[in-house]
Amino acid sequence: MKDKRTAHIISHTHWDREWYLPYEKHHVLLVKLMDTLLHTLDTDPDFKSFYLDGQTIILEDYLQVRPENRERLERYIKEGRIPIGPWYILQDAFLTSSEANLRNLQIGHQDASRYGTIAKVGYFPDTFGNIGQAPQILRQAGIDNAVFGRGVKPTGFNNTVADSDYESSFSELIWEGPDGSQVLGVLFANWYCNGMEVPTDEASAKEYWERKLAEAEKYAATGQLLFMNGCDHQPIQQDLSAALKTARELFPDTEFIHSNFQDYLASVNASLTRELSVVKGELRSQRTDGWSTLVNTASARVYLKQMNQLGQAMLEKVAEPLAALAYSLGHEYPHHLFTYAWKTLMQNHPHDSICGCSVDEVHREMVTRFDKSRHIAEAIIDDSKVIIADAVDTSIFEQYGEDALPFVVYNTTGWDRSGVVEVELDIARIYFRDGLSLDVMNKKMYAVDVTGRTLVNSSGEAIAHTASDMGLQFGYDLPDDKFRQPYMSRKVKLTFEAAEVAALGLAAYGYVRNAKAELQPSQSMVACEHALENEWLRIDIAQDGSFNLTDKRSGQIYRELGVYENTGDIGNEYMYKQPTGEQTLTTKGVPASIRLIENTAYRAAFEIVHEWAVPASAEPYFEVEKQEAVYFPERKSQRTETTVPLTIRTEIAISRKGEGVEWKSSFNNQAKDHRVRVLFPTDLETAVHQADSIFEVATRDNEPAAEWINPSNAQHQQAFVDVSGEQAGLTVANLGLNEYEVLRDGRNSIAITLLRAVAELGDWGVFPTPEAQCLGEQSFSLTILPHNGDGVASGAYAAAYQFQVPWTVSQTGVHAGKLAPNGALFAWDGSGLAFSSMKVNEQSGDFMLRWFNMKPSETALKLSEAAAVSLEQAYKSNVLEHEVENLAVDGQSLLEVSVGPCEILTIGIKHS
Repeated sequence: MKDKRTAHIISHTHWDREWYLPYEKHHVLLVKLMDTLLHTLDTDPDFKSFYLDGQTIILEDYLQVRPENRERLERYIKEGRIPIGPWYILQDAFLTSSEANLRNLQIGHQDASRYGTIAKVGYFPDTFGNIGQAPQILRQAGIDNAVFGRGVKPTGFNNTVADSDYESSFSELIWEGPDGSQVLGVLFANWYCNGMEVPTDEASAKEYWERKLAEAEKYAATGQLLFMNGCDHQPIQQDLSAALKTARELFPDTEFIHSNFQDYLASVNASLTRELSVVKGELRSQRTDGWSTLVNTASARVYLKQMNQLGQAMLEKVAEPLAALAYSLGHEYPHHLFTYAWKTLMQNHPHDSICGCSVDEVHREMVTRFDKSRHIAEAIIDDSKVIIADAVDTSIFEQYGEDALPFVVYNTTGWDRSGVVEVELDIARIYFRDGLSLDVMNKKMYAVDVTGRTLVNSSGEAIAHTASDMGLQFGYDLPDDKFRQPYMSRKVKLTFEAAEVAALGLAAYGYVRNAKAELQPSQSMVACEHALENEWLRIDIAQDGSFNLTDKRSGQIYRELGVYENTGDIGNEYMYKQPTGEQTLTTKGVPASIRLIENTAYRAAFEIVHEWAVPASAEPYFEVEKQEAVYFPERKSQRTETTVPLTIRTEIAISRKGEGVEWKSSFNNQAKDHRVRVLFPTDLETAVHQADSIFEVATRDNEPAAEWINPSNAQHQQAFVDVSGEQAGLTVANLGLNEYEVLRDGRNSIAITLLRAVAELGDWGVFPTPEAQCLGEQSFSLTILPHNGDGVASGAYAAAYQFQVPWTVSQTGVHAGKLAPNGALFAWDGSGLAFSSMKVNEQSGDFMLRWFNMKPSETALKLSEAAAVSLEQAYKSNVLEHEVENLAVDGQSLLEVSVGPCEILTIGIKHS
């Protein structure tokens, strides 16, 4: 028997910051809503509370326009009538990085704490699927629940519940992460608007509540029934108190409470007598027909995803570790700039923003935000790398004379790294302050001899390189203590392969004259007319531009890689839909032109060009279907017979020390209503594959559930997707290409979506989005990594993570310094661990380092000092970077910590 029936009415608005209207139009509506809310709280003591959608950015947006209402707002927050947090924004968790998800939680807590309270609600009302590690992240943040709208029970068009077998017996469930962390899950089985617009008149209220109570009881495990009084951009129901009074009179057997999540969740926990279903891992709506999972937002407006990948990497993988290293040298860590940069970037992370499923004006503004955030990161990087380079001991290069040109290469990834690096060096400068005429300055710079130099490492070994004279260049310094200092310079660009630069470390090089060391001869990596080969790999390119990849370590051959696929797409920004019966086009058998474009001691590359043609667009009838809002699976349109050129330029390269294939592609897209993918058949026997997700290498089935009828089974990825058999595996790493599919083609081919061109928003109305056709120049980057079948132990996954992170280089002078010319701040080892971040905590000033266990088995982290930072005061932290447990360090300054299966581990190190 259920306990007495209680109706918990929680007032809220789900606030999409931008979506079917541009941001500022939504902003105006928000100001009106907040004004009304404050007025309602002022005048109606029975209007108990209003949940502010779990995102603190709403406060910033409102107070930007209404700063005079700050005190009123703060009062109601402190009184508990406006619960706020725990997030800064409601992100799409699958399309934002692991660290971005944590920064969102950290900054949301930080901002909410300034008002005195933080709503400890794991709030995911409309996230397009939910990440498997959410239970662990929430638990580490002191949150024991998750309230969400998608991923478990199927929801159909307009969010109506369908009738079929469910993964959970009730709307309440136990959600368990891969590490075993559990939270109470509450599914919006009748969506987050099931208590909106409650009638006040008796007749309407009687019909309303009879229907609504029955709908809620259908799924609830207890008599504690949840009714969400609000919806997307829903205005405040100002007469709710009167409506609830009517409800109480009509249904005396039911207790109607104007509630909040804290009280509702406490009531559910106190009332639970039934056993709840345990749902494990990712919630991706796999037990549905597959048409409305919204996964194809991963390929809408791919250019946004690419900008986001770069922006995240520049902040979390370059700027933060370099600023931490500069901090270890006594430089201030710019917390204020990082917070501003992260907030600017995260304003692009809401699910209707980063998913690319808004009107064109929204996404134009996003491009500017991406640029702004990246510019801040670049400014931090520029400051930090100069401070560090000035502290590196480059005196080893004194032996080469006064005109030696040292520079420092930084590896800000968590593993030792080799790879091709480019650096631009000033060979000579003349400052305008020297008083020479511009004509004289230019003549002097043209006269500079840029020849006769050798690249050497700090051991004096000559390094194979390519030097390109960049000619005369204008530049300027911005000193801290004087006016800007312009100059003319003569620049050279060096390209070479940096070898085994330490994790989170650096290596010094010199571009010098009078070097005694000579280059050792090396065998060309061009094996024959259309083949490349190094110690580990061989690539044989066919006439149609596809290639066979031989892993020389195992003998495994991967055949016909790199074929392009093109189909029509009559879906929208949310959904992919190939025209019924359409013949898929591929470049298999299409002749390509192939030529060698690079053949150096450190890298070799071929260019492959396909002069292809594809249908120009969908047929004219498609415009009628869009205008009539025909549901996309029911559309009948085909593609036009008129074609346009699609000239695809592909570069395939290998480096001397590289264990993967470098793949780049570009084309000028002039076609509409279509999708372009590239295919990598694996021919490996396996029923599952692995994909990089949020603090997890998730294992997913190649075959979807029985309920799945969508011909497409596209899925999300972050850094890579991998298909592995018992003795061999293929990892494909990407830069901002978040959609893939493991094809059910008998070959377990990996298909990476490069471009999806559509013309409408979709969802609940008719919203044309011509810019979503993504016309114009497009470019893409992948790395293909064959391995022995274990992507973790082989190092393939580490290489895929490193692929996400650009190298950083800084020119410096010849000088003594406290840092060795080769070294790192810390050194670590741990089987199965992936390094995630190194930063400095704002409150404590402590170094914070984070890893996660890629495997479902226990391992250990060994962390040792590699520079002037002591491990004597190390501790284990949670994801909010609060100290949890002191850690003991042995006599060799070695820290060893046990790491549980799939655990997210954060280590704090006090800095004096």
